[in-house]
Amino acid sequence: MESVLRYLDWTSVGLALLGGLLSLVLLETFRLNSSRSRSPPGPKPMLFVGNLPQIMKDRMAFIKMMPKYGEMCSMYLGKKPTIVLNTVQIAKEAFVQNGTVFSSRPDNRLIRKFTQGCGIIMAPYGNSWKQQRRFALHTLRDFGLGKKTVEERVAEEARYLIKEMLKQEGKAFYPIHPIMNAVSNIICSIVFGDRFEYDDKQFAKLLEILNENVRFTGSFISQTYLVIPFVEHLPGPHQKVWKNLNSLREFILGVAEEHRKTLDPENLRDFIDAYLVEMIKQESNEDSTFHEENMAKSTADLFSAGTETTANTLRWGLIYMMEHPDVQERCHEEIVRVLGFDRFPSMDDRAQLPYTHATVHEIQRNANIIPLGVMHHTTQPTTLRGYHIPQGTDIMSNLTAILTDKDHWKYPDTFNPENFLDEKGQFCKNDSFLPFSLGPRVCLGETLARTELFIFFTSLIQRLKFSWPPGAPPPNMNGIVGTVRSNLPFNTICRSRDATH
Repeated sequence: MESVLRYLDWTSVGLALLGGLLSLVLLETFRLNSSRSRSPPGPKPMLFVGNLPQIMKDRMAFIKMMPKYGEMCSMYLGKKPTIVLNTVQIAKEAFVQNGTVFSSRPDNRLIRKFTQGCGIIMAPYGNSWKQQRRFALHTLRDFGLGKKTVEERVAEEARYLIKEMLKQEGKAFYPIHPIMNAVSNIICSIVFGDRFEYDDKQFAKLLEILNENVRFTGSFISQTYLVIPFVEHLPGPHQKVWKNLNSLREFILGVAEEHRKTLDPENLRDFIDAYLVEMIKQESNEDSTFHEENMAKSTADLFSAGTETTANTLRWGLIYMMEHPDVQERCHEEIVRVLGFDRFPSMDDRAQLPYTHATVHEIQRNANIIPLGVMHHTTQPTTLRGYHIPQGTDIMSNLTAILTDKDHWKYPDTFNPENFLDEKGQFCKNDSFLPFSLGPRVCLGETLARTELFIFFTSLIQRLKFSWPPGAPPPNMNGIVGTVRSNLPFNTICRSRDATH
């Protein structure tokens, strides 16, 4: 009799669990169908996990097929729909014409843990973000952004970079470290007041932290984090990311503490000095957002954004130059004809270097380092092209589609600087060129990035010739696609182009 009761108990438990599971599935099916009926069309999501399996299988293929659903479509990162804008026209309508509505950032556990509501890049739209961004822009300009002083810093750093690369002349090497060091030294000189030597171990550690954290943001575990929050408490690579963030924070606060000891409000050395002075000024202001945590997060944002994206683009630039040696030679000939071998370039030279200028833009277009842009978030209910968009909806701009739109580019699917040249061979802008996004959230380092890309690229092609090592396999042009699209490791051979060339 006891065994029968035991059997009945387990049968009851099993039936109850099965019934509960079926009810959960039915409820989720109803919820998902209801959500899809109210949202723009898009690829069919799976229960509970949405389109994540399709995205993780082949990110670029998934992104490239989104426009077939229309100028705006939906995808599901877990249970929640994300609206994807596939044309430049609708991106401008959302981010420019209705900028305040579409300019917040996602409010999820991962973002909250990363930012705690502070900083600039991923901070929510509001008073804190406005104050921090305005202060950062003003301070960067004070320290030379958009002026000759920054151009001179970049040209000087280009000399160090060329010298560092020539240490490997004629030998195959992966240029990730010298390029990252060179690019990062520009923002470091503005933020921390000094550059780092290329063999500085602490500097190398900071750059490794950036690499690891960028890789994490697009990894499977970060996507899983959005669907299964308790992953936060399990062992895994994400635990290293939290340690990295804390290490970067401690480094910045340590630099700030050293700055405090020698602070002279009349002679500011860098961004951190300016921030410390602003904190003192704002002490009596109850609405001030200038405090230690915002200083750490804003400084980390400037350091990170001012390093990874530009360095990544330059690495893609070397790949495209090695894949298209005819373009590399034409750029070199134009540069030497205008500048010779001795004078380093400045931004004023762009008008006399239209093909080189166009090549830099074409590298950015093809590198496409942020394929879906940085995610936006609606601050209030709104409508877009007839669809009701609730408050708190995540919005992404499909930069991959915009940068390869057949209606806006002469050669959308191939690398060709002619995309940025008119019939007279002069540089011409294209309204669909949006690598820095647009609207209130446009990249605040756009001016600096444009300066670095042009001067570094032109300096490298002026002095060095890049080629694939003999027998090198064809490069993987898809790269590693997460939030940022990075190149896979590759080797290059550089050789000096002296005046006897």
